[in-house]
Amino acid sequence: MQLEDYFNFLAPNDIRITGTRIGIEHILYEYIHCAKSPEAIAQQFHTVTLEQIYATILYYLHNREEVEKYLAAWLDYSLKAESEYDKNSPAVVVRLRKLKAEREGIQVSQ
Repeated sequence: MQLEDYFNFLAPNDIRITGTRIGIEHILYEYIHCAKSPEAIAQQFHTVTLEQIYATILYYLHNREEVEKYLAAWLDYSLKAESEYDKNSPAVVVRLRKLKAEREGIQVSQ
């Protein structure tokens, strides 16, 4: 089996682990930015095998420059999308956030 066989290259910005809907960015974020072990990542992502996690890490190590660009673009997109969502949140989300803040305010003062 070739290393690339572990992945579905759906688009330049969409590489998923074969047989799952999990993108490599999710596994690598946990590994690189959260410093989780492959075993800890496997416990978090139940549809991904430990072998697939190791293959994802190996793919990253073999293609570091390309994958780092891929991850940087994903993080940038995610942060912009989250910021945009926060600016234009649906009314129900605004209301729930307000209720949560009020509840936390009451809990903190007691």
